[in-house]
Amino acid sequence: MSDIGDWFRSIPAITRYWFAATVAVPLVGKLGLISPAYFFLWPEAFLYRFQVWRPITATFYFPVGPGTGFLYLVNLYFLYQYSTRLETGAFDGRPADYLFMLLFNWICIVITGLAMDMQLLMIPLIMSVLYVWAQLNRDMIVSFWFGTRFKACYLPWVILGFNYIIGGSVINELIGNLVGHLYFFLMFRYPMDLGGRNFLSTPQFLYRWLPSRRGGVSGFGVPPASMRRAADQNGGGGGRHNWGQGFRLGD
Repeated sequence: MSDIGDWFRSIPAITRYWFAATVAVPLVGKLGLISPAYFFLWPEAFLYRFQVWRPITATFYFPVGPGTGFLYLVNLYFLYQYSTRLETGAFDGRPADYLFMLLFNWICIVITGLAMDMQLLMIPLIMSVLYVWAQLNRDMIVSFWFGTRFKACYLPWVILGFNYIIGGSVINELIGNLVGHLYFFLMFRYPMDLGGRNFLSTPQFLYRWLPSRRGGVSGFGVPPASMRRAADQNGGGGGRHNWGQGFRLGD
């Protein structure tokens, strides 16, 4: 138990709370302490009965059973792996920026869920984080099941197919990928690669709540090829952001 406790405390703070909630809420439903019917995102209950907790519980709840247990564990692993890598890599020392990314993705997924009657939001949010990691490390060669190797930018689509095979819904994974792409485009690609306006910025109250720390990693993975060419032409200068080198799958 001491080893488990040490491992749990070693998880970065935001990922640790997210991981713990994603374990605790399904466990509460499984034990029957609270009826799982209160955890789903039902538009009528949320909009007209003012059951305002449903977007939150739908993000953490997953109906664990004989037919869904493996899918749940696989996505719990993806949450731990890729949220940890983002929080300790690209967003190291900047917890407010990482929390803002999660909040932005979550709000987009909740709006989509209400519009499309998506009752569970756990997988879309996890996939949105995985998509951002894959884009920030897009040229990294990753390994998947049975030794298959490919660039990280293809990983979200490989996992989409994998989750579908083991019982997931293509819609959930697809919505997660699209939301992750929206965040990546607005935060990184459009202002940094295309020279456009920065539409997203972390609110100041999050910085006051979660102040940035010195000594963190400032990189954001590997930039798109067009950015690397522009940086080479400018001799690496010009005040462009340092994107770093990213992480290898399994490190």
